[in-house]
Amino acid sequence: MAGIGPLTQDWEPVVIRKKAPTAAAKKDEKAVNAARRMGADIDTIKKFNAATNKAASSSTSLNTKKLDDETENLTHERVPTELKKNIMQARMNKKLTQGQLAQMINEKPQIIQEYESGKAIPNQQIIVKLERALGVKLRGKK
Repeated sequence: MAGIGPLTQDWEPVVIRKKAPTAAAKKDEKAVNAARRMGADIDTIKKFNAATNKAASSSTSLNTKKLDDETENLTHERVPTELKKNIMQARMNKKLTQGQLAQMINEKPQIIQEYESGKAIPNQQIIVKLERALGVKLRGKK
């Protein structure tokens, strides 16, 4: 390793400081004081909620009040009782388990169970698949 000199590193600390407050704010204050001394008529405005998040929170309280006043009960549409019974009856007539029916329509067994218990949100595509697999009209007139 001839020809390479000793490697040196600079271990001096580097200090990074925030800038001091700008002189503009001080100048404004000085200009106002100077104008007052000269007898000029000066209007100063106090900014309320400056650099706070209070304005945003007051609008949410209004929204919360609207929600509290709301009386409509919003829920998802559920499988009608008639459809639940039709699915169960058609499956039993074909002597199929929920798992076998689910496999026939390429869905999870849990979906068939949810439809038969009435917990599922009705999906027309799944209902059509069930009608084809069971060979029965599940909705409307038989």
